[in-house]
Amino acid sequence: MHRLLTGRLKLEKLTVPIANLPPSLHGIKIVQLSDFHYDGLRLSENLLAEAIATSNQIEPDLIFLTGDYVTHDPDPIHQLVLRLKHLKSRFGIYAVLGNHDLYFSHSKTTIIRALASIDIQVLWNEIVYLFGSQLAIVGFADLRSHQFNPTAVMPQIDARIPRLVLSHNPDTAEDLQFWRVDLQLSGHTHGGQIIIPKIGSIPALLPKIYPFIPQPLRQKLPYTKKKCAKVFQHWEWSQGLHQVGKNLLYVNRGLGSYLPGRLFCRPEITVIQLFAQD
Repeated sequence: MHRLLTGRLKLEKLTVPIANLPPSLHGIKIVQLSDFHYDGLRLSENLLAEAIATSNQIEPDLIFLTGDYVTHDPDPIHQLVLRLKHLKSRFGIYAVLGNHDLYFSHSKTTIIRALASIDIQVLWNEIVYLFGSQLAIVGFADLRSHQFNPTAVMPQIDARIPRLVLSHNPDTAEDLQFWRVDLQLSGHTHGGQIIIPKIGSIPALLPKIYPFIPQPLRQKLPYTKKKCAKVFQHWEWSQGLHQVGKNLLYVNRGLGSYLPGRLFCRPEITVIQLFAQD
């Protein structure tokens, strides 16, 4: 999508204190990238190249990708991995899938295989232990796949072990309140794309104004289709850092954009540093 409709890439920086984080992992750097929607329309090659270059300049220890690599047809993943293979990380790249990565019956397999071909491991209700067993990385199935299953996954982790959760849809933070989550990383929302300063995002306002929109206009105006209103519930979590119960949730605004584009909602790459909590 043209830069005029997306805005300039923004590097967001976040520091997070983690209980029981071993001294050897103090200051570990993580890069999060999300919502590429690589389909020849919704993400420009220049923006993607800039995001990859920015990530490499950070020299991250880990990279996490939080879903929606394509929009509908999964075939563009084969071109996307030719770009993503240039990402550099000391200890690997881990990923989860988004709802758009499951659009067709073959999408999941196609995308997982393509990412695996460049050593990006996709987690689907799975746990990976890094640095021995000092840090657990949990990746969940997308909420709309109807296979999101924290009850089967979270109890497997020793309560003393710090854990980071990758889950495409931030709405899952509501269910994950029942377990310890030191930091959940999500995407999905594109930050709302259109932000009215001091008021909020257009999608957050939608439930309030929908009844007043004339019926003939409802299916023609951006964001007013009923199916769009059901994509996400907690628009108060649409971007940035949030406390959900005792857990922390961070929502990345993503790189890709839908029409009518972004306004006061720049595409994002996030660098996160973990510190041992005193």
